[in-house]
Amino acid sequence: MMKMYKKIYLKRGKEESLKRFHPWVFSGAIHHADDGIQEGEIVRVLTNEGEFIAVGHYQVGSIAVRVLSFHDVAIDESFWESRLTAAFDVRKAIGVAQNPNNNTYRLVHGEGDNLPGLIIDCYGQTAVMQAHSVGMHVCREAVCKALVKVMGDNILHVFYKSETTLPFKAGLGQENDFLYGGSDDNIAIENGLKFRVDWLRGQKTGFFVDQRDNRALLESYSKGRSVLNMFCYTGGFSVYAMRGGAKLVHSVDSSAKAIDLTNANVDMNFPGDERHHAFCDDAFKYLDANDDKYDLMILDPPAFAKHRAALHNALKGYTRLNVKGFERIKNGGILFTFSCSQVVTKEQFRNAVFTAAAQAGRKVRILHQLHQPADHPINIYHPEGEYLKGLVLYVE
Repeated sequence: MMKMYKKIYLKRGKEESLKRFHPWVFSGAIHHADDGIQEGEIVRVLTNEGEFIAVGHYQVGSIAVRVLSFHDVAIDESFWESRLTAAFDVRKAIGVAQNPNNNTYRLVHGEGDNLPGLIIDCYGQTAVMQAHSVGMHVCREAVCKALVKVMGDNILHVFYKSETTLPFKAGLGQENDFLYGGSDDNIAIENGLKFRVDWLRGQKTGFFVDQRDNRALLESYSKGRSVLNMFCYTGGFSVYAMRGGAKLVHSVDSSAKAIDLTNANVDMNFPGDERHHAFCDDAFKYLDANDDKYDLMILDPPAFAKHRAALHNALKGYTRLNVKGFERIKNGGILFTFSCSQVVTKEQFRNAVFTAAAQAGRKVRILHQLHQPADHPINIYHPEGEYLKGLVLYVE
């Protein structure tokens, strides 16, 4: 079976990172390959001497192979079922799956679940599947079949949403659609709160599942406070602040669609509650016009850097944004600030925020250092998977 897979041979010595179980083969490490390898094809990776080292998906680009296994196994139905079962077991163990108070969680987190290029988020009985590699796109039907078998009655619908995540030049002609079942019931429950998930047109898989634990922490700080949720998107932080007893909650986003979604989610959980107002506005303009009004603030912008070339400007952007936050927040206020840019390290983000605090001339204490939740696990051999960074700060 395995001999049917075409082979890629590495340059001498370039297998060292793979021996440390890093799941990527870079194009510069390849010495030569069999003829006719197609993008998305499963290949065997061999050392220069012909020793097997990994099997994975081939793709054109700097990351040439995403490793599926360091064992010489067939990538077949039993392989997918085994990996998805392991992922589901983790989510049950940490208490986010099969929880009547929470049916919203990430089931597969790419390299963190040894399935590089694959994301699966669960919203009730609908799984939203997203491919970030051509190989996972090619295998989507097999993955869907295994997913339905492993999840049983837990998942009755599988929606495929990879239109914007796959390489444009691959010419795959992919469309967002149901691979299995079909449902318009898009109400998900997170920690007892209801959210409408737009998996068809929304960002990512339709909802930012990765902020669940951080939203719960914000709730614990909200009682009696005036809250500003900047870059609110679906209003997740706003809804938690409402339940936490905030005095007022203002949600701001430059997208009118996001404001509509935020208002719908607040109304679904707190109908007619006049503590909440949403504003469609630019973040910097809004902060400039609203000084010393809020004593709990969330700055959760979209990724300022999606690749290393944008890193310098991204760090300047994080500093500029946090300067505004520090300048505008009340004395004794609490600031939640985040970066979801994978290329920005924890140290770089912290330095950007430190610089902002110094420029604003405020005394600042770190209360919490935040990161992605347990259903977004980090493969210990792939530290690049740690993408979400956050700080909770007390500002005098």
